[in-house]
This record gives sequence, structure tokens and C-alpha cells, in this order.
Amino acid sequence: MTAAAAPASGWVRAMPAVFVLIWSTGFIVARYAMPYAPPLKFLAVRYALSVLCFLVWVRLARVSWPRERAQWGHLAVTGILMQAGYLGGVWAAVRAGMGSGLVALLVGIQPVLTAVWLSMRGGAINGRQWAGLALGFAGLVLVVLRKLEQGGEVSALNMSLAVMALLSITAGTLYQKRFVAPCDVRAAGAIQLAAAFVASVPFALLEADSVQWNAYSIGAMAWSVLALSLGGSSLLYMLIQRGTATAVTSLLYLVPPCTALMAWLLFAEPVTVPTLIGIGMTAVGVSLVVRGER
Repeated sequence: MTAAAAPASGWVRAMPAVFVLIWSTGFIVARYAMPYAPPLKFLAVRYALSVLCFLVWVRLARVSWPRERAQWGHLAVTGILMQAGYLGGVWAAVRAGMGSGLVALLVGIQPVLTAVWLSMRGGAINGRQWAGLALGFAGLVLVVLRKLEQGGEVSALNMSLAVMALLSITAGTLYQKRFVAPCDVRAAGAIQLAAAFVASVPFALLEADSVQWNAYSIGAMAWSVLALSLGGSSLLYMLIQRGTATAVTSLLYLVPPCTALMAWLLFAEPVTVPTLIGIGMTAVGVSLVVRGER
């Protein structure tokens, strides 16, 4: 192994952990920004600023754009699903009263949906992976039931929005793995976010409130653009390109526990013994899925 190869392999090994940490902050940022911004208007501005940043990055790095028109269309579809549909549902659910920890838990069911779909389509999922998926799902159910028992956090509206986000990120992940050919992540990000912006603007214009720019909303916007769009979304794209859909989405099992801990530290959202048990179960479940893939 050369000196140049060693850091690269180390970065590849660190990518899943870095992705989980960054992705978990997305639910926290939504909690910070929601008192001062309607969700879709905030996200539309985020998409626009993210596209500008990616365009500058593409220009400075002299990145090549996809050559085939079909690939532009496939990237646009994934952008609408994984950005506009997923984030729009998550942020709107938080705005409608659902806690950041609970919406993360509900969206965390994605690995099960992904595995079931792939199994129905003839995908190879071994017994160890099914055991890991089941254990992780059981851990999420344990925490979600505890949240539901507490009451006051779930309504038909915010539950529907969370389910929409769940279906969008699942469909987007499967679609990208099936149809999107490998290309530079910076060009892909610019196209995906541009499509998300176009899809979100008509709905954002229907929101009556305007964004109140202050230290909280500006900080949330800066983190959303730089860390989540340029960092987290790029990492997710690269992880999907490098691994199977089941192995990648199993990482999302770890997002709800990380979000719950962050919400406990920042917002004093309670972390109970069942929550800690659920965290342990999901961590073991992800380990089984990844080891089964190897």
C-alpha cells in the first residue's frame, strides 16, 4: 500500500460514521429553524444556495457534467425524491409538532422497506442481514412506542408528513442505485438540488409566513447548506454508489439514536431506559447487516 493510498482507505472507512453524525444534525437543525421559518421556504432558499455553492465548486475543480441526457433526468428524479420529498416531509412534520427525535425514528424504518423491496425483486439478502434488520427495527419500535405512550406529539398530519418523507427517501435510494450511473458527486449534487428547488418553489409560495432572519435561522441555514447539502448529501451519494442499497440504508438505523442523544443534550428531550435499550439494539442490528454484506 502506498502512502497516498493509506489516507484514502482510511477516509473510505470513516465515511459511514461521518455520514451518520452529519445526517443526524439535520433533524436538530429543523428544530432550531422552525420557530423562525416556514419549512418549504427555508428549504427552497437552502436548495438555491447549495446549487450556487456546487456550481462554484464544479467550476473551480473543472468537473465534467454527465454526458447523457438520460442521466440528467435520473439525477433530477433522485433530487426530487431524496431532497424535496424527504426533507420537505421531515421539516413539515417538525413544524406540525412532531419532535425531532421521533421523526428521525419513523424515517429510520427505511432499511426494512428497502430490504423487503429488494427481496421481492429477487435481491440477495442473507440470514444474518435479515436478523440485523429485524433487530434494528425492533429497537426503533421500542423507542417509538414509548414516544406514542407519552402522547401530545403525534397527529394525523405530522404522521402523514413523516411517512411521506420515509417513502421518498426509500424510493430515491432504490432509484439512484438502479438508474444513476457513477459520476462526479459535485455535478450530481448540483443537478439533484436544482431539481429539488424547482419542485419545492410552487409549494413554498403557498406558505403565508416569511422567513425571519436572525442568529438562529442564519446559523441553521449555513449549517444546512455547508454541512448537510454539500457534506451529508454528497456522502450519501458516494455511499450508495459504493455499496448495496441494504448495507447503506442500514446506516440510517444509527441516525435516530444519534438524533435522540443530540436532542437530549440541546433541547432536554427525555432519553429513557427503553430508548437506551433501543439504541443498543439498532447498533447491533446495523453491525449484523454490514458484516453480512462483507
